[in-house]
Amino acid sequence: MPLEEYVAKRKFADTPEPAPGKKDAGAGGNYFCVQRHDATRLHYDFRLEIDGVLKSWAVPKGPSLDPGVKHLAAHVEDHPVEYGGFEGNIPAGNYGAGSVMLWDRGTFDLLGDVPAEDQIKRGDLKFRLHGEKLNGEFALVLMKGRGKGNEWLIIKKRDEFAALGWDIESYAHSALSGRTQEEIARNLPVKKSKRKTAGAADRVWASSRPAARGAAKSAKTAAASSSTPAPKKKIRKSIQAA
Repeated sequence: MPLEEYVAKRKFADTPEPAPGKKDAGAGGNYFCVQRHDATRLHYDFRLEIDGVLKSWAVPKGPSLDPGVKHLAAHVEDHPVEYGGFEGNIPAGNYGAGSVMLWDRGTFDLLGDVPAEDQIKRGDLKFRLHGEKLNGEFALVLMKGRGKGNEWLIIKKRDEFAALGWDIESYAHSALSGRTQEEIARNLPVKKSKRKTAGAADRVWASSRPAARGAAKSAKTAAASSSTPAPKKKIRKSIQAA
């Protein structure tokens, strides 16, 4: 799918989404990202940088680290690589209107000796992700003879990153800003602090509220300690010594 389809669906004077830039024919990246998109229906957009564009699949339930889960992934139009860093709000009246969260990002390695485009053509794309939330081996498999011909399944392979019962909604914070979907929709400021994690399946985001309570408690304890007078006995000895 060429970028002409992406361009035809958008009015760049009315949307903050990036227009395609000038591609470097000699550049070959391996970026991936997942964007949580609250449009007509909440879904996740899974994107892999292949041949100078972001090959894209809309995943209604999102990807999973649970190898027992196979989620539908609809192959959609290619997006420009610039879209991989996009987070914000698409105004009403535009294609895909709603809030977009950059939910995960990182790099990927293609598995096997067959080029990515050929793997897509045969309907079986295998890769290893190195993200902030998603890690390990995955496959996108075409469900042949189904619907419009763009229906795939995204499947987690069994490896050290697999996590049974993994719930994507437990990680509904931006990898870019730490904000929730509602905070992005309301254009609230980027969070100042967010725990950096190494991609473990049991990762959690740090909340600023507990940290603030802990800081307040520490400050209160320090203030109490500094205001406590020294024992009189020690003061008398100091005077005698002087």
